[in-house]
Amino acid sequence: MAFNLSPMRLPRLVATACCLSAIIGGATIASAQDATLKMRFVYDGTPPSVDNIDPNKDREFCGKHTIPNEKLVINPANKGIKNVIVHVYTRSSGDDLPKTAPAAKTHVLANDECRFEPHVVIAQAGDTLKITNPDPVGHNANLNFIKNTAQNLMIPSGQEKEIALKEEEPAPIPVDCNIHPWMRAYVVVLEHPFADVSDDDGNIVIEGLPAGKEITFAVRFEGGKLDEVKVGGKETDWKRQRFEVDLKAGDNDLGEILVPADAVSAD
Repeated sequence: MAFNLSPMRLPRLVATACCLSAIIGGATIASAQDATLKMRFVYDGTPPSVDNIDPNKDREFCGKHTIPNEKLVINPANKGIKNVIVHVYTRSSGDDLPKTAPAAKTHVLANDECRFEPHVVIAQAGDTLKITNPDPVGHNANLNFIKNTAQNLMIPSGQEKEIALKEEEPAPIPVDCNIHPWMRAYVVVLEHPFADVSDDDGNIVIEGLPAGKEITFAVRFEGGKLDEVKVGGKETDWKRQRFEVDLKAGDNDLGEILVPADAVSAD
């Protein structure tokens, strides 16, 4: 079927097409101008031997499982440090971040084999935390929130509880099981999604950051204070465990962040 375009309609259609092209093109350009921050946290020295937890409660079940001391987890193959948290520090850089709608995700924190899995949950305000218990023994989850309502929930075997994460928290919030005192996890609740926790190899990747901006990042780690580190082989002082990066489009790879042996501990 042929369309009969009058001279009056043609300019309007062309203008509409141009606007759509600009919107689509703008989105493409914005995506192309995104920045990604990468780094890898590495233990600078010979990794210490860290003993597993010897459970003193529900030994018949908990004693059957390997329960690591997750305060300090170092990969013996490449010295990567696990569970380091890095996120944009909004007090300095919040106005520079792209606006993002709450994703309304549900994050599962499981009482699994007498430990919390995962050890660190990163969430955004508006998300939900679902705490589950696949273990045959009872657990509880004690969350001492600062901005959200504090919770101390019993989680019987096979049951679960949900918590609405309504507000950003100023620090990682510990989650403890008062029944099994060695169990601990952390929940990080932010106003934005620009955060990551280091993996088994110590890697951090934060995508979708604004290129052309100097952004301040905060570093948090259960096992110690990460302020005096080596970046690119140079001694660097991350005052108050914060650092700035002048982001360019594409990858911004800081390489290995060497953490001195005396800065972290499993105790």
